[in-house]
Amino acid sequence: MTFNIREATASDVPLILQFIRDLAEYEKLAHLVVATEATLRETLFGSTPFAEVLIGEEDGTAAGFALFFHNYSTFLAQPGIYLEDLFVKPEYRGRGYGKALLARLAQIARERNCGRVEWAVLDWNEPSIAFYKSLGARVMDDWHTFRLTGEALEKLAGS
Repeated sequence: MTFNIREATASDVPLILQFIRDLAEYEKLAHLVVATEATLRETLFGSTPFAEVLIGEEDGTAAGFALFFHNYSTFLAQPGIYLEDLFVKPEYRGRGYGKALLARLAQIARERNCGRVEWAVLDWNEPSIAFYKSLGARVMDDWHTFRLTGEALEKLAGS
């Protein structure tokens, strides 16, 4: 079996949406997915792409994906990469494909002179936490993630 990683194209939008839905199902958050093919096409491949996607394939069949975008560290004065989603289909797990996708992301970070790669993981997702730790990633216990969405975002924007 051959595993290949490639950059996604606009023709991959239906596949990307399916990966997002599969990940949301795994995370027990499927009810929160409102993404559509149209919104993904615009935000990933439109005039201003906001993120990039890697597709991992085993013998030409999509097995997993990684969706990421750049952030910036003022302390380092360097760009960084934020990994929004990493997902490998259950039937392809245990073959090193998640690690291969992360390794490719690390290579991209190095090529682009990024100071770090970051991501979040749900606190109950012990298999993923153990996997990330095995790669040398560490939990940032002293930081909390905050989020403004919906009504709170609109209220603040209107003030």
